[in-house]
Amino acid sequence: MPADDSASSDADADAGSDEGPSDETVVQTAAEAAENVVFSRFDRSSVDDLDVTVTFEDGILEVDVYLNAPDASGDPDRVADDAALAARGAVDDLFGA
Repeated sequence: MPADDSASSDADADAGSDEGPSDETVVQTAAEAAENVVFSRFDRSSVDDLDVTVTFEDGILEVDVYLNAPDASGDPDRVADDAALAARGAVDDLFGA
């Protein structure tokens, strides 16, 4: 089920500089954090579909998690929300927030 979480970063002013993590690192970190949450709560075999979409442009992080796990023993909507929040937290950690 969809979960959307947006956050801005103090890196707005540094977007064009060499300081801070690269956009690619931010996106990869967020995506990995979201996937880790999903697969820490559900077996891979119970997840029919997982789509984690992360964008980071002009210091704005957008995370969308779609999770289809009809046979899972938990609440897929809650896990998708938690995954999006974990992605945001991981990126905050990258920037030392």
